[in-house]
Amino acid sequence: MQPTSPQAFDGKAFVHTLTTSPGVYRYFDAEDELLYVGKAGNLKKRVGSYFLKPRMEPRIAAMVAQIARAEITVTRTEGEALLLESQLIKSLKPRYNILLRDDKSYPYIYLSGGEDYPRLAFHRGAKNLPGRYFGPYPSTFAVRESLSLMQKLFKVRQCEDSYFRNRSRPCLQHQIGRCTAPCVALISVEDYRRDVRHAEMFLEGRSSAVIDELAAGMEQASRALQFERAAALRDQVAALRQLQAQHHVQGASADMDVIACRIESGMACVSVLFFRDGISLGTRDFFPRLPLDAEPGDVLTQFIAQYYLERPVPRELILGEALADQEILAELLAQHAGHAVELKTRVRGERARFLQMAERNAQASLTQRLASRQTLGTRFEDLQKLLGLPEPPRRLECFDISHTRGELTVASCVVFGPEGPEKSHYRRFNIDGITPGDDYAAMHQALTRRFRKVAEGEGARPDVLLIDGGDGQVAQALDVLKGLGVERIHVVGVAKGPARRAGEETLILADRPPGSPGREIHPGPASPALHLVAAVRDESHRFAISGHRKRREKARERSVLEDVPGVGARRRSALLRTFGGLAGVEAAGVEELMRVKGIDRGLAERIYAALHG
Repeated sequence: MQPTSPQAFDGKAFVHTLTTSPGVYRYFDAEDELLYVGKAGNLKKRVGSYFLKPRMEPRIAAMVAQIARAEITVTRTEGEALLLESQLIKSLKPRYNILLRDDKSYPYIYLSGGEDYPRLAFHRGAKNLPGRYFGPYPSTFAVRESLSLMQKLFKVRQCEDSYFRNRSRPCLQHQIGRCTAPCVALISVEDYRRDVRHAEMFLEGRSSAVIDELAAGMEQASRALQFERAAALRDQVAALRQLQAQHHVQGASADMDVIACRIESGMACVSVLFFRDGISLGTRDFFPRLPLDAEPGDVLTQFIAQYYLERPVPRELILGEALADQEILAELLAQHAGHAVELKTRVRGERARFLQMAERNAQASLTQRLASRQTLGTRFEDLQKLLGLPEPPRRLECFDISHTRGELTVASCVVFGPEGPEKSHYRRFNIDGITPGDDYAAMHQALTRRFRKVAEGEGARPDVLLIDGGDGQVAQALDVLKGLGVERIHVVGVAKGPARRAGEETLILADRPPGSPGREIHPGPASPALHLVAAVRDESHRFAISGHRKRREKARERSVLEDVPGVGARRRSALLRTFGGLAGVEAAGVEELMRVKGIDRGLAERIYAALHG
């Protein structure tokens, strides 16, 4: 069945069939690609604005001209429509919507559970270990700084379990006053649990309650003539009060985020300042994908909906722009958070000062990003001229191979676009079934696995394919593309110069016959195009090496234990998890190995013998 052309869609007739209920509408083009997702309090009125108005903004007119069909989903309330719109935008990524591009997992502080002496640690990733997770924090720096404060204030251990279990004397952290040395029982379980509880209260934002409790303990110790303990508690209270004085938001115990947006030259920056219990946790900048003619208020609405509906929400959001759906958004966030959430735009005093700071951060970050994009754009244009392309390439892919003497070969594929690396499109390929050390076969296998999907009509097609290597690797790329019937890809080999110095690379243009003039070019160290190619090549090299190292470490950790009779996948996993890796298992004695569930003395002795010859 042939797709319907955009001209065949009768928008006015479609509007007449709509209800006045709230809901979400979706527009598709002739190839059934999603163009736009929108929400409406009144579907008939909102959708009608696209087809019944005589004049429209250029962005809207360009989109409407491509519409081939439309769909609607009716919801009970406008808040439900806003929630559904946000979910669809994040999952489907329509071309004309504002999209928050934030694929990084956020860091947390992890407090382990089920132990006499729990530990505090940096955590990123799945939260599947027993214990509590505090966060998310805006950056790794914010977590590290908070953990450093924890060491000074409460002296809860932060060492790995394998290190903790194998100590016979206090470590340096105890000697400098940052740990109470529970590893050698210099503190009782009860006293350590008290410190852990105070650390939990502090991380929950209850620092004032911690101060009150410590002050009461200080007075009690003083009356009991325990002057050393009273002095220690006094110093702890003083440190906490000094911390509050340095970081506290004046005028209130603030649990808030301050958000500002700046738009310039088709790019937007959203800057967020994070405050919890009046303490600043730092700032973070976001650069959402922006359709033409978007306003700051539109960007903030979509940012808040896409960002906070998946994360803990503070009680206050201080905004640089008033939002059209401010009340609906506040109600939706409150339902998600389980507490009242206020969205404020007219603020004074300290909050106004923080809003100005966020606005300055947004402007400075946007200026820096624009300058970087202009530099990158210059490099893409120079690459177009160097390769003789009709227009600047939109997608570069580069492949590289990494192994150690042919062992556990890994191939990498990295992707760059006009705005830099597109890490969500990076891929690694574990190479098997080849002669160890055969880089040509490894490259052939990786390229086949990558471009087979392109030949089947899936996946994006690169404009330029960079191959780290010389004529041999380039020949493999051409053979794969020809065999799969994939065309319109410019293959370029990146060969190191005679002295292997940066800037002396040779580019091999595969579309020109071997030995012909111009097949090998030497752009030189001043070439912006070579700077771009070298950056992509180096990123591919880094990504391949890191993948190979992970595969090698995983194989070495598992291979030794796999040879021990009676150690299956579950026991192997339990050992590595309990002792923090193979090094911790090797450092453990027979008695310590027996503490792991499912391991008796006989098996522990076999494991110990296997690890120690």
